[in-house]
Amino acid sequence: MNPIEFPGLGLTFHVQRVAFELFGKSIYWYGIIIACGFLLAAIFCSRQAHHFGIKRDQLLDMLLFALPIGIICARIYYVIFNLQLYFNEEGAFVWKDAIAVWDGGIAIYGGIIGGALTCLIFCSVRKIPFLAMADLAVFGLLIGQCIGRWGNFVNQEAFGGPCTLPWRMGLNLNGQYMTVHPTFLYESLWNVVGFCLLFFLIRKLRTFDGELFLSYLLWYGMGRFWIEGLRTDSLYLFQTGIRVSQLVALLSVAVAVALLIWNLVIVKHSPEQL
Repeated sequence: MNPIEFPGLGLTFHVQRVAFELFGKSIYWYGIIIACGFLLAAIFCSRQAHHFGIKRDQLLDMLLFALPIGIICARIYYVIFNLQLYFNEEGAFVWKDAIAVWDGGIAIYGGIIGGALTCLIFCSVRKIPFLAMADLAVFGLLIGQCIGRWGNFVNQEAFGGPCTLPWRMGLNLNGQYMTVHPTFLYESLWNVVGFCLLFFLIRKLRTFDGELFLSYLLWYGMGRFWIEGLRTDSLYLFQTGIRVSQLVALLSVAVAVALLIWNLVIVKHSPEQL
């Protein structure tokens, strides 16, 4: 791997994608980082579960379903908006390449959507308040996303366009050196701030189940919208030129704002509540 530099900060990192070999198979830092993010998220949420009326066993059972389904949905989301990559020269769809998630290519919004639907079905079957579980889960999402973005750093991916700011990141891309926006870092830090806001402030002011979940959709959506606009590897809505993640982020912000206003203003001050 080429070195990763932050010339404005005087930092240089020599990072290898492969952490070690196991039984002849390469174990990548990306996978290790993602796994660490999930583990820390699960530990944190399990310790906070009782504050939301959720039993630890219920949370762990839900994660056993949500994790694999979330990964599958993250892959499906990526493949759908990159279909041209999975057709051979004869025009046939190559299924073995489409399912090869180990070769890279997942999208976080696909994982969030898949995980949320899985959580909804699980809670419905187990008779668990979905919105309370969703409020708890957002802390795991923020922890996982914050740590997981460093997998993009190791892979030298998910960066932005040319940049001359003091925190610019220098990469050697296809034999050409250039300095770019470290968008992986922007999103990681955005999620750190979001976690602090939700955990130390909004959690204490929480007045209804689902408030933290909606706050997460609002916060992450705002951040992802502007960060996605800087990236050079965006997924596009087929041939429209519309960045899919920006569209999803905008919709999530709109829905979150509408529902927060409904619950905090209209419902709270309705005649029945007076």
